[in-house]
Amino acid sequence: MGEDGTVTSAPQRPDGPTPAPRLIATDLDGTLLRDDKSVSLRTVAALAAAEEAGIEVFFVTGRPARWMDAVSDHVHGHGLAICANGAAVVDLHAGREFVEVRALPRATALTVVETLRNAAPGTSFAVERTTGINYEPAYPPFFQDPGATVATAEKLLHEEPEETAPVLKLLAHHSELAPDEFLALARSAAGAYASITRSSPTALLEISGLGVSKASTLERCCAERGITPAEVVAFGDMPNDIEMLRWAGTSYAMGNAHPDVIAAASGRTVANNEDGVAVVIERILADRAAATGHEAL
Repeated sequence: MGEDGTVTSAPQRPDGPTPAPRLIATDLDGTLLRDDKSVSLRTVAALAAAEEAGIEVFFVTGRPARWMDAVSDHVHGHGLAICANGAAVVDLHAGREFVEVRALPRATALTVVETLRNAAPGTSFAVERTTGINYEPAYPPFFQDPGATVATAEKLLHEEPEETAPVLKLLAHHSELAPDEFLALARSAAGAYASITRSSPTALLEISGLGVSKASTLERCCAERGITPAEVVAFGDMPNDIEMLRWAGTSYAMGNAHPDVIAAASGRTVANNEDGVAVVIERILADRAAATGHEAL
């Protein structure tokens, strides 16, 4: 069940004409992936059909590069993915090599840590670098990263040279505050220093360099290809997707999406467990085939 109640009926088309897209940008968790973190056969087929039809697909996720195995086999063409909420562009065809990094300066991260400790006592932190994640003793452990260093955020931010291991994002967790309450508090206290969002159902915030987001990095990637916002269809389910959904010419909130995401998107599709992304891609390809008189893939 999503934060606004799961929708399993037919997708709601955006109002007005929808131009033929040149690029599809999709979030992963809660959007493209099912709740068991798998990519359904229907979705695999839809992604391949889109690429075959000349529509580029970009995975745009809060996940770090090392957690992209679930979709690495389903990236066609360019092989690129936007990770860490826009802080990194990685090449999944080249072993998750970093193509671009938009780092959170260490001095800024230290300022945010100090500010949030004062504004929300009990906050614990993790530091996500290009080399992996490390976290404080009170931070919920990442069992996917058993080799992590455990120390205070202040110490962690001085552990590795900033030049060779840039900080992609800072994560902040609170065990008592409600997720949206924590987000609003953090933005009020530290929003002048960094971009703050969330994608977890818990009070876990993701903090990037000021101006760094899924939307801003996607915009850069599209500009390199001569693709305008009107030629982009985007999908998402959580607050870290909102800027991207607003930027794209056509956007869909998943049936399981956060209420703020539903308000930001121009349309709505069915839930991730019902292959909501694939449903829309199939319709796009069917509309294109009907317009050209060819049978859809």
